[in-house]
Amino acid sequence: MFWIVFSIIVLALAFDFVNGFHDAANSIATVVSTRVLSPRVAVAWAAFFNFVAFLFFGLHVATTIGKGVVQPDAITLPVVTAGLVGALVWDLITWYAGLPTSSSHALVGGFAGAALVHSGFDTKVLVIPGLVKIAAFIVISPLVGLILGYILMSIVHYFFYNANPARASSLFRKLQIFSAAAYSLGHGGNDAQKTMGIILAVLIAGGYLNAKSDIPFWVVLACQTAMGLGTLCGGWRIVKTMGQKICLLQPVHGFSAETAGSTCLYAATWLGIPVSTTHTITGAIVGVGSTRSIRSVKWGVAGRVMWAWVLTIPAAAIMAVLTWWIFSTLGWK
Repeated sequence: MFWIVFSIIVLALAFDFVNGFHDAANSIATVVSTRVLSPRVAVAWAAFFNFVAFLFFGLHVATTIGKGVVQPDAITLPVVTAGLVGALVWDLITWYAGLPTSSSHALVGGFAGAALVHSGFDTKVLVIPGLVKIAAFIVISPLVGLILGYILMSIVHYFFYNANPARASSLFRKLQIFSAAAYSLGHGGNDAQKTMGIILAVLIAGGYLNAKSDIPFWVVLACQTAMGLGTLCGGWRIVKTMGQKICLLQPVHGFSAETAGSTCLYAATWLGIPVSTTHTITGAIVGVGSTRSIRSVKWGVAGRVMWAWVLTIPAAAIMAVLTWWIFSTLGWK
């Protein structure tokens, strides 16, 4: 049993690594595309703040994932493993396609899909209120990011309308370094916690913890480290989509998008809501770009990204179901 639990925890940390790798664009796309930081410096900057995020936030999101998606008595080791595999496969597919989808929603979809097939598709194994809250924020988080991005960019434009362009650009280049750090902090605070929740579920299913246990500190450190290392590798295909293909960005736009996105993330993390950092920053970028004109946003690219968002939970769930069937065929269920 020990080696099975150990192997699943390693798989969960691998997912966390891929999450950091896949979602590096959320933290660095704007600061790289505006050439405020070089790609290597940007990923190191983001990775550091991804790692230290646990010092600033509670573990509410981890608890939601570990106990608020699937009923505790339906969690088995094959279910968790199949859910992780489904999420990992979807993340790698969308990374290859350069699509900024949500690793968080892939994890939720995989976990829920595996639990459903394990129970014979009995929906009672799902925590419906928790899933409804997560699904609602597929729409709410990018919308809030868009609105905040639009408002903040409009305020900045109002106060700096007559400013010297060179001085204003120099100021926002400096400010964007801090806004990128703020977003990386929010990313580490929200996303790493999801894997903490999965490892908590593994430890409960393996009999190492009871259903009321808190998350061990070694799990917190391991998840933050895995995400930080993944971010260091940087998902450059998605960076290009986020930083260049949705709309053209300058330092002032990058600062406004990152500040709006981090504000949304902090609120969600403190409320224990596992939102998508990808959705949030994409919405903020669209909001910032819309202040120039509707045509400034490349809506064809934005539409393709949104379709990937909609498909993430069901696609990861289907892959988890197929994985569980393979396990079942091999006699592990």
